[in-house]
Amino acid sequence: MHTKRPFPGLTFCAFYLATYLTNKYVLSVLKFTYPTLFQGWQTLIGGLLLHISWKLGWVEINSNSRAKVLAWLPSSMLFVGIIYAGSRALSKLSIPVFFTLHNASEVIVCLYQKCISKELISSSKIWSAVFLLVAAGCLPFYDSQFDQAGYFWAAIHLFCVGSYKILHKAWKSNMLSDIDQQYLNYIFSVVLLAFASHPTGDLFSVLEFPFLYFYRFHTSCCASGFLGFFLMLSSVKLKNNMAPAQHTAWIFFAKPSTGWTWRSLAGLLREDEHIEKRRNIKPTSCKH
Repeated sequence: MHTKRPFPGLTFCAFYLATYLTNKYVLSVLKFTYPTLFQGWQTLIGGLLLHISWKLGWVEINSNSRAKVLAWLPSSMLFVGIIYAGSRALSKLSIPVFFTLHNASEVIVCLYQKCISKELISSSKIWSAVFLLVAAGCLPFYDSQFDQAGYFWAAIHLFCVGSYKILHKAWKSNMLSDIDQQYLNYIFSVVLLAFASHPTGDLFSVLEFPFLYFYRFHTSCCASGFLGFFLMLSSVKLKNNMAPAQHTAWIFFAKPSTGWTWRSLAGLLREDEHIEKRRNIKPTSCKH
């Protein structure tokens, strides 16, 4: 049953804003650039909270079928690619740039529907995909903080997002619920990222992280894990309780508001950093 009440949408926007701002703070301000550990931590917390919610009867999980689990594994692999590449890209790109590139994943979905599955697509959707592609293509030429590595990981991220959407739509609605899918994504991500932390060097490099024992880092990481979980729940609730057009509209509203908020906070952080540097400069004494 679809509802027109704004509370689910506002809740989703609040968690969306808080989650991305917290992640950006950890990745870009604290510079915790160890994605296997950061994303592994977030998926571990999300999986534990979802499992506890299941045991308490707050959510329903039905993923006992081995065939369904195995069939969903390719999507879980893409999910790992989404969060890993997204973490690397977000650490190097501003939030508005990241969202613009993220939106370009709809181009992949549109191309698949038009060229492979031969679906009928409205002209408005085609033009929308064209505008998204043009916007993403023009970004490198007008981005004053252009980072080649950031755009590289963003390209991998949007490819994984587009492929994930294609697989998600290809699945029958009666096979696995959104909660079931996310539960499997959490489990697979924790296992894969845990094994990947050693080959990537994150497991030992993190010991050199300067804020490893600071409360700001600990509280931010804890907040990112819990916020990511509540963002997932609010997203599922929003999708189930609203029409697709309303769901898309709330997501569209959440992204620019998050980008604008981060730009304001980033300006304040740069100003505070500049003031702190000026305070640390000791005046030189004049010799007569």
